[in-house]
Amino acid sequence: MIIEQALLQVKPGQSDQFVSAMQKAKPLIAAQSGFQSIEVRPSVDRPNQFLLLVKWKSVEAHRNGFRKSPEYAQWRALLHDFYDPMPSVTYFGETIFS
Repeated sequence: MIIEQALLQVKPGQSDQFVSAMQKAKPLIAAQSGFQSIEVRPSVDRPNQFLLLVKWKSVEAHRNGFRKSPEYAQWRALLHDFYDPMPSVTYFGETIFS
C-alpha cells in the first residue's frame, strides 16, 4: 500500500464550491482498481489549503490506472480549475513504525 499526498491550494473564495465538487468527484476515484481510501482535510492555519491523502494498492494503480481512465478526465474537469497553483503529488511507502 502507498499513500498519494498533495497539498491543494484552492483559489480564494472557492473553498465551499471545491468541497462540493470533491464530494461529486469521490465516486470517480473510489471506483478505481487499487483504490483503498481517500481523505481531504482543511488546513487549520492556511485558508483555502487542503491536504489530499489517497491510499492505493500501488503507485501504478494511480499512475497507470486512474490517471489513464475516463473517470480521471471527469475528475480533472470537476476539480482542477479550483487549484492555484496546480498541486504536485508525492507518494509514500509502507509505515516504518507507528
